[in-house]
Amino acid sequence: MPRPNILLISVDQWRGDAFSGAGHPVVMTPYLDQWAATGTRFSRAYSATPTCIPARAALLLGQSQERHGRVGYRDGVPWDYPTTLAGELTAGGYRTQAVGKMHVYPERNPMGFQDVALHDGFLHFARRNHRDLTEVDDYLAWLREETGDPTADYADHGIDCNSVVARPWPREERLHPTNWVVSRSIEFLREHTAGRGEGGGDGGGGEGGEGAEEQPFFLMASFHRPHPPYDPPAWAFEQYVHQPMPEPPVGDWAEEMWGAHASTAADAPVARYDARTLQRARAGYYGHMSHIDQQINRLLEELTSLGLREDTVVCLVADHGELMGDHHLFRKSLPYEGSARIPFLLSTPEQLGGRRGQVRGDAVVELRDVMPTLLECAGLPVPDSVDGRSVLPLHRGEPVPDGWRPWLHGEHTHIGGDVHYLTDGREKYVWRSGDGAEQLFDLAADPTELHDLARAATPANQERVALWRGRTAEALDGRPEGFVKDGALVAGVPVGALIPSVADTC
Repeated sequence: MPRPNILLISVDQWRGDAFSGAGHPVVMTPYLDQWAATGTRFSRAYSATPTCIPARAALLLGQSQERHGRVGYRDGVPWDYPTTLAGELTAGGYRTQAVGKMHVYPERNPMGFQDVALHDGFLHFARRNHRDLTEVDDYLAWLREETGDPTADYADHGIDCNSVVARPWPREERLHPTNWVVSRSIEFLREHTAGRGEGGGDGGGGEGGEGAEEQPFFLMASFHRPHPPYDPPAWAFEQYVHQPMPEPPVGDWAEEMWGAHASTAADAPVARYDARTLQRARAGYYGHMSHIDQQINRLLEELTSLGLREDTVVCLVADHGELMGDHHLFRKSLPYEGSARIPFLLSTPEQLGGRRGQVRGDAVVELRDVMPTLLECAGLPVPDSVDGRSVLPLHRGEPVPDGWRPWLHGEHTHIGGDVHYLTDGREKYVWRSGDGAEQLFDLAADPTELHDLARAATPANQERVALWRGRTAEALDGRPEGFVKDGALVAGVPVGALIPSVADTC
């Protein structure tokens, strides 16, 4: 059986609930909804470490944060990992290409890909190496060539990559970073297909070094959006800016847990914005999604026109979500659903036996599961370094496999300590290591986490809290930070963005 091609679509900061086909009250994603109907949407997918850098480690390495060592956001730490998703596929005979955001260090680290067309989108780190100021961004060089302006920059409009300020993209839509990711991806597909037709190339090794006529590809199309800056094309921004939107959910615990903040700073993680600012931010965010929806359709249509669609595994995930005002919180890193829950969609060629139009919410899946899934699709062994599990059995409609994780442990460094969470998809427990504050949510009955059951002193609630507290101590026992002593959680432990025992090898 010929090995399938693989297309991995990565979107940045896309909430797990933000599909019109999943019942979202505002955003319109008709093409993604249509594509999701050809495969499986995993409705209980999470990012264990919900910011860009540690989440991408899970995606590219197939590892838990305990293994890859990144438990928070820290730039400038080398990615010296010997085994990667792209590296395994390259060694297995795949032609491998990444387009768009990598967010690794050094910036041009290929992470096993044979070629990378880079656009990280994060201001100073994205434009140039921050140590020697050499240009590293391929999109920026292309933008300057296309516009004929040697000083052109994607930040010329003045809004930055972590604020709620929103405005339409000021240039032609074809020059938008979202379009560039798809255009470069299409260039790769056309060139690869033409090479197959000519019978050239050496196949890149693996399985006897077959010729390029039979060589499959692995393409990662990695979008920087819907992450800020909120600068979608005008049509996408305008279709939401005057649309009525429900108020963000605010839990009865919000002020007690994170303080009665009244910040109006443009990049505040905890804020109370006026209605107009919030409306424009949401219009920019959802506008990015509608724009990406159409551009992904453009990419999938190209797969079809090149005769590749039926032979290609397509997987879409996000590194994390966006709180967008839930509980007066913005951006990511926290364990609440808007931040930690992510999209995870998978469609496969017929020979892999996947179901169509399936929604699986009976198992918690995570970014670390992408690598073993795609390697199994390719017929390649899963390295011992991988902690994740292939979701192919779930995609085929089989029962949850024996030994599947009963719950997921996630964490992220935060002000005053680490914030940990455990979830089985039905309940979620949160523990803040700095002061020992804890929360419990019934996700089945309260999906927007309005009511903290840990605040209710009923025997049943306190029994559930104690159960999850014990599971958290079990998950953290033996960690070098000293979160657990004599089997109990210990508050007040100082932490960093790397686990100390593995920081030197990250």
